Amino acid sequence: MASEHAGVPADPSARIRAHFDTVAATTMTDVPLCNPALAVATEGFFRHGEAWVGILLTPWCMNLMLLPDADCDCQRQVGESEWWAFPSGDYPFIAHHCEVLGDYQACSLYSPVFEFDNQTLALDVAREALAALMADGDAAADASRARETARLEGRSVAAQPVSRRGFLRAVLPGGGG
Repeated sequence: MASEHAGVPADPSARIRAHFDTVAATTMTDVPLCNPALAVATEGFFRHGEAWVGILLTPWCMNLMLLPDADCDCQRQVGESEWWAFPSGDYPFIAHHCEVLGDYQACSLYSPVFEFDNQTLALDVAREALAALMADGDAAADASRARETARLEGRSVAAQPVSRRGFLRAVLPGGGG
C-alpha cells in the first residue's frame, strides 16, 4: 500500500491516538464522565470508498471514525451529518474538524463508556462493531433486544450474546437499516 492515498496518510491511527491522548491529558483530565479503566486507542482502520474508517476508543466515548480523503466530495460543515453506506446498512456521521486531524466524521457507539470494566473488553467490542459494520445479512432481533434490555437494566451490554447486525442496531444511530 502506498504511504499516501489521495492526501490521507496510509495509517491514520497513530495521528488519531496522539491527538486524543493530548485531549485526554488536558481537556478531559478529571472530567467525571471519563472511565478511568480505559485509555485512548484506535482499532482496525481500513479503506472504505473515499475514506479511512475505524474505531476510536477514549475514556469518555467509543466512536466509529471516518476520515475522508482531501479530494472527497463528502466534506461537511462542523455539526452537519452525513449518512454513509456500509454492507450492514446506512449510518449517520457528524462532521468535526480539528487542526491536527483536519476534517473527520464520527458516529457515536458509546458515550460515556462505563459499560466497560477494562480496556480488553472495550477493544473486543470495538472489533465486533467493525466486523458487524462490514457484515451482510439480516439482524437477529432477539439479540438486539437482549442488548437493549441489558443496557436499560444497568447490566453490561458486552456480556450479552449478539449478532453482528444486531450489535449495530443496538449501538449505532439509525439502526443499521
